[in-house]
Amino acid sequence: MRIVRTLPLLAVLAVLGGCRLDMQDQPRFKPLARSDFYPDERSARPPVEGTVARGQLREDAYFYSGKIGNAPGDFLPFPATQEVLARGQDRFNIYCSPCHSKLGDGNGFIPSRGFPRKPPSYHIERLRKAPLGYFFDVMTNGFGIMPDYASQIPPRDRWCIVAYIRALQLSQGASAADVPADMRSTLQATPEQKGDEEHR
Repeated sequence: MRIVRTLPLLAVLAVLGGCRLDMQDQPRFKPLARSDFYPDERSARPPVEGTVARGQLREDAYFYSGKIGNAPGDFLPFPATQEVLARGQDRFNIYCSPCHSKLGDGNGFIPSRGFPRKPPSYHIERLRKAPLGYFFDVMTNGFGIMPDYASQIPPRDRWCIVAYIRALQLSQGASAADVPADMRSTLQATPEQKGDEEHR
């Protein structure tokens, strides 16, 4: 008796199981396929006017351009923390040092192999005084024979590189007096300093 009652239920379940449609099997247009439904015969519809892709609102114009109006700004859009400088150094060593060298003096590997023009040193007066937004703009849009890196380096990483470039500039022109007093004992004396101490 139980078997007789169960048989119709099993039949219904079998029929329902055979009618299952997964999401990937539902009717849909392939991208850029022709469609008779729309007057322009394109299945891909343009986005609604004013639509902004996720993560591309770009409300902070300075963050994405490095400029205030048409002039380069001279501040970082976020604090220059140890993590920011470490990230900037990492990205600089990957993308910038092949031409600019790890010191930023323009004596990188690529110019030594016959690149038409040696890049300028970051330590010349003009670039030491250049606003931070200038470096960001050059990375974003390129300059002279340097191509743009906007597609390779995200905006935040470009700013991290800018912070590192400024730190690199400061480090190359720094003296022992610029080092905090509690850290001076960790500095190694140069041969010239050792000679001066011996003559005292």
